[in-house]
Amino acid sequence: MKFMLRLALAALGAGLFGAAGAETLRCNGHTVEAGDSKLSVRYYCGDPLLQEAHCAPVYYSPNLPPVPEPFANSVVPCVVVDEWLYDRGPGNLVATVRFRANVVQSIAYGTRAAR
Repeated sequence: MKFMLRLALAALGAGLFGAAGAETLRCNGHTVEAGDSKLSVRYYCGDPLLQEAHCAPVYYSPNLPPVPEPFANSVVPCVVVDEWLYDRGPGNLVATVRFRANVVQSIAYGTRAAR
């Protein structure tokens, strides 16, 4: 019986700590997280301080290198990645929200834009 209780507590703890790794952004009382649309981020958080879009290299297999930059646009279509920078005010770190296919891929915090 004690073994089952310990096993259940270990599984619960692993589930809680595993979920804590995902970054979220709090805007106007709402939480933005990975999987949210670009439209909902703009609705809840407003316009970003800065925004940038770039063409990310395409990988077809873990064993293949990315397509070189001169050929990427003409031979292989790229994946457009948007990054929005939010200044969250004094005492808070800036947040960089990265979008792929118009969906939040990641949220990173730092003293400057994520690379």
